[in-house]
Amino acid sequence: MDDLYSRLLNGDRRAVARLITLVENGDPAARDPISHLHEHTGHAHIVGITGAPGAGKSTLVSALAKVLRARGLTIGIIAVDPTSPFTGGAILGDRIRMQDLATDPEVFIRSMGTRGSLGGISVATNDAVNILDAFGKDVVIVETVGAGQVEVDIVKLAHTSVVVAMPGAGDEIQAIKAGIMEIGDVFVVNKADRAEAGRTYTEILMMLEMSERSDGRMPALIRTVATTGEGVEELAQAIMDHHAYLEEEGLLEKKTKERIVSELLEIINRQVGRTVMRALQEDPEMIELMGKLMETREIDPHTGAAMVIRHLMKKGEG
Repeated sequence: MDDLYSRLLNGDRRAVARLITLVENGDPAARDPISHLHEHTGHAHIVGITGAPGAGKSTLVSALAKVLRARGLTIGIIAVDPTSPFTGGAILGDRIRMQDLATDPEVFIRSMGTRGSLGGISVATNDAVNILDAFGKDVVIVETVGAGQVEVDIVKLAHTSVVVAMPGAGDEIQAIKAGIMEIGDVFVVNKADRAEAGRTYTEILMMLEMSERSDGRMPALIRTVATTGEGVEELAQAIMDHHAYLEEEGLLEKKTKERIVSELLEIINRQVGRTVMRALQEDPEMIELMGKLMETREIDPHTGAAMVIRHLMKKGEG
């Protein structure tokens, strides 16, 4: 593991891939290198790309990465794909759609499965972002799975959140339901060459003008055609402008602190959950008893959960 850590800091791409695999699999061996890498993080601009399925996020990320590379920036891309609840597998198609970036040594692309996470991003995404940050990438782009109303989780991770809508697909209504209008820093109407694009642009603009945002800032709204590159330069500039705004207003440090706290709480939640499940596996009679009591309607699931927690706490104290 020490060798993996050293190789990563020395620019070894295979070490990066190996460490991301370890954290994605929840391997305890990854803890030490991740811990050591923490002091080398905090430099990358984290950009979240979210929106409904079919909006063209992957094509847009690919086009955006090319524009940012032309500006001399190094890029890390984490593309989160949905994991099957039945087989546990993921198609990981985003990396296939970004093959034209694969030959650039300054671009690192990694696909990750959600593995049961409902927030549009994988539970290991935070660690993967930190790895690419420590690896020296200037910009780390996280493309979410496009799951709909749970996509707001990206705001906990990204400095700049980009919401991608598609003409005529009802994204504007979905955005209202999801609360995405409040979390987006840049909005994009992709596939803007379609007939309905003008109407979609106007409707999103009206909603942005009516929405009450805590920062009081009007987000940029950009038209793009990712397949041709139209509008992608403007999108890149809007993302850079937002980063500059965060720095000028002293908000970048605040966002970074919020992300770290969110990451801490997520890790605590995962570790507590694993500890509880291990304890219950050692005490199967407890779950069987709760199941019988709930089946006979003597207790409800909430009461049962509280009883199990109290039992485990007393057992731990003993």
